[in-house]
Amino acid sequence: MEPVIEDTDTAIELKPSPPDGDDTTVEPSTIPHYGAIDDGQSMNSSTSLTIKGSPSVGSSNLLLRKESGPHDTHAEMEESHETVYFSDGVRRIDYIFAYVDHDDDEKKKKQRYSFEANLRETFHLELEKVDKKMSLDGRTNFVKVNVPFDVACLYAEKLQIKVELHEVPCEEKPQSNFMKQFIRLGMGSAQESSEPHNLSVPFRNDLREAFVLDNPNTFLSGAMRSRIVAHILSRCEYLDGENKRRFGIDYLVNNGTYTAAFTMHDSKYWQESADSPEDSARARLYQQWGRPFACQILQPHSLIRSYYGDKVAMYFAWLGFYTRMLFLAAVVGTICFLYGVAYAKDTTWSKELCDENIGGKMVMCPQCDQQCTYWRLNSTCTATQQSYLFDNQATMFFSVFMGIWATIFLEMWKRYQVSLAPHKGLSLAEQAGERPRPEYEALCTKHRRNPITQEDEPLLDRGHLLNCTPICISMITVLFWISLVLVCIMAVIVYRLSVFFVMASNFPKQLGENEIVRDLITPAMVTSLTASCINFVVIMILNQLYVRVAIYITNLEVPKTQTAYENSLTMKMFLFQFVNYYSSIFYIAFFKGKFVGFPREYVYLFGRWRNEECDTSGCLMELTTQLTIIMVGKQIWGNVQEVVLPWAKNKLRLRGSKSAVENPNLLHKSRWESDYCLQDLGRLGLFYEYLEMVVQFGFTTLFVVSFPLAPLLALLNNLIEMRLDAWKFVTQYRRPTASRAQTIGVWQQILYGLAMLSVVTNAFIVAFTSDTIPRSVYYFSNHDTANDTFITHTMVGYINSSLSVFRIEDFQPWSIPNTEPYWFNNATDLNCRYRDYRYPPGEANRYELTTTFWHVLAARLAYIIVVEHLVFAATFCVAYMIPDIPQKVLDRLKRERHAMARIVREWEVQNLRHTLTINAEDMLADGDVGTL
Repeated sequence: MEPVIEDTDTAIELKPSPPDGDDTTVEPSTIPHYGAIDDGQSMNSSTSLTIKGSPSVGSSNLLLRKESGPHDTHAEMEESHETVYFSDGVRRIDYIFAYVDHDDDEKKKKQRYSFEANLRETFHLELEKVDKKMSLDGRTNFVKVNVPFDVACLYAEKLQIKVELHEVPCEEKPQSNFMKQFIRLGMGSAQESSEPHNLSVPFRNDLREAFVLDNPNTFLSGAMRSRIVAHILSRCEYLDGENKRRFGIDYLVNNGTYTAAFTMHDSKYWQESADSPEDSARARLYQQWGRPFACQILQPHSLIRSYYGDKVAMYFAWLGFYTRMLFLAAVVGTICFLYGVAYAKDTTWSKELCDENIGGKMVMCPQCDQQCTYWRLNSTCTATQQSYLFDNQATMFFSVFMGIWATIFLEMWKRYQVSLAPHKGLSLAEQAGERPRPEYEALCTKHRRNPITQEDEPLLDRGHLLNCTPICISMITVLFWISLVLVCIMAVIVYRLSVFFVMASNFPKQLGENEIVRDLITPAMVTSLTASCINFVVIMILNQLYVRVAIYITNLEVPKTQTAYENSLTMKMFLFQFVNYYSSIFYIAFFKGKFVGFPREYVYLFGRWRNEECDTSGCLMELTTQLTIIMVGKQIWGNVQEVVLPWAKNKLRLRGSKSAVENPNLLHKSRWESDYCLQDLGRLGLFYEYLEMVVQFGFTTLFVVSFPLAPLLALLNNLIEMRLDAWKFVTQYRRPTASRAQTIGVWQQILYGLAMLSVVTNAFIVAFTSDTIPRSVYYFSNHDTANDTFITHTMVGYINSSLSVFRIEDFQPWSIPNTEPYWFNNATDLNCRYRDYRYPPGEANRYELTTTFWHVLAARLAYIIVVEHLVFAATFCVAYMIPDIPQKVLDRLKRERHAMARIVREWEVQNLRHTLTINAEDMLADGDVGTL
């Protein structure tokens, strides 16, 4: 007999909790609750779910019981310490509560009693208590939670969970095209792709016969069952010690009423479960995916989804897809780098610069006032050759390539992401039906009709002024922290200027005439390295402080849905992270050395510190150093923080639990107690994973022209990241509560924004930070005059043309160096050189900008305009050519609708026949043959 749902009004009554140790049955009290079965109703309604009819499997016991049944003795408990079932061996454990019972805390006792009684009475969940005497520490109590079959069916329909249909195969054709095989690589194991899948449609409770319901405990995956429990727990109301209405398990965990609430792992990760080996998905995940040295590329995403849920599966699908797409970018970037290695010492300008008769005779102007002295151009020979590794003609091609690559990656991911929804059992209709967060519903006092579903939904009416206040507070807070980051960057800049001033005055005295050491260790290099390390430390500190602030101000906004909450937090976090991580790199790329002036009229910061200059080889090498330190340092620190810290905490917690053993008869921990000792991933666990990868994507695209090896480093890091993430999810963390996800959310828009911005930043880096454009202008504007037949372009003389001449006697008094190098001759060395395009002192318009400067500036702007239009046009063409939804996905959705319509039609016909048969039998029984 099918369950019947009806609304019953209940009185508000809170019964006192029974004393500890009382073996009497705890009678359920009628507790007011919020949204028991209809979450669209008001949180203030007092309706409950009543299931009528014959009880289904596992739905007979609705009372909270202490551990009893076949496992009463300690020996039997030891044998069954790995069980995933209730004591009757039939009902499966879907959720676990843990708490430490303090005799003097009556408030928490009442809260637990009220909450658990409401779970039984209102939501018809089944609970079973494991007394603290059965735990190793003798202090922790555990409560097992089971979702009966009927309740699971009702909530499967409410949450629009997809379930497989009987004898309706998917009929998916295997991938045969090479490109399609490459796209699928790593998205699932070969065994999974060949398995036949029945078509899945949103479950309907009135059409149970059409779905695969062979086993009441397994017709929904463990992830889906935990999602149903979490949905109920977040909306279950209880009364606290002051008879105030509160709701949700999160509040009870935060205030210490429960020490933990989690979904239990189904086995040890290194061993299958003894009582249910076929369900030991955790052990299979560890063998196929979670082992630290598992080098296979393929990931069992179907198994990941069925065990961890849609959101975790979506993250690993995106991470695997991103990692594979990095392979192509890493190959091209490595080729560009090898091109620079091959020709670094063979370029004409580097030979001129390193030549004793050319670069060795060019006296350069001091790089700071008074304490710095003159220096020879050939002292930067090594730095110039090193800069060519990244500053060469190939970088111009690579900047265009990465702009197109980013668009191809995002468009192909969007296409594959859509195909995951029907393939992985996600309902495309779920997005419109996302329910409000419990924290939002608790503050609602009004209702409104949803224009889409035409159902009443809670409305938070705070007034126009009060509604804007949290948003204004959030904006002011975010702006304050961004300003704090900029202040820190300014402090680092002041540090660079001060340290360079000191290093430039002391290094020549300490190193003497050791030219080899002076080439390897320069004041500019030491200043750049130390400033980069300090900036990295400041970044990490500010990140740790800002996380809590961002969560707090997001809670003040009270977003309506969980998606809105995560999107709001994501934007706050990423905006701060963007400024925090990239501001110092933007400074070096676009500001350093651009506003220096010339020897007669230098520009000073705050009227005190002379602005930094770039080396004769440009600022690109320093930009590469800064990018490498922050990118690599962040990845190393992130891996340590994500893996080593949870592992160390688990070890310390395990050691503490062993030292606290109070029951000598229990030699092994139960499955729930073992999971209790693991780390909790938390609601924002995946948020930090996404944030780490998106920041890395920014490093890989925004400044990749200055460091072509960035995609290779990202690829290597992600290969390690996938293994470490898989290992920690399987071994170090409790099983997270499953949640739905059809896309990667607002991260998709952030990635698109970074991809578009990368086209602009890379074009500006090539144009203004790199020396590629000035070299190209000189190359095409100069040719060998000795050959009149063919025009032969040459780079001979480029070094001399790129440096302007300044007369030493024209220095301002505060700029004249206090000391002179041993090789300096006042009689012959009358001029010094500096990077710029200005007329020499003998000209009428001396120290004015030359026409060459304007030619180079025009070429730079032309390059930016042409490259941006070219890349944007190419990206739009790529986006247009790649459909957002594959044809097979559209066909599958049509088949779902057709199959569901056919099933409904058959059910209606069958129901009509059944009704006509009953009517005919009634008429025959009444002898109304004539009417028949």
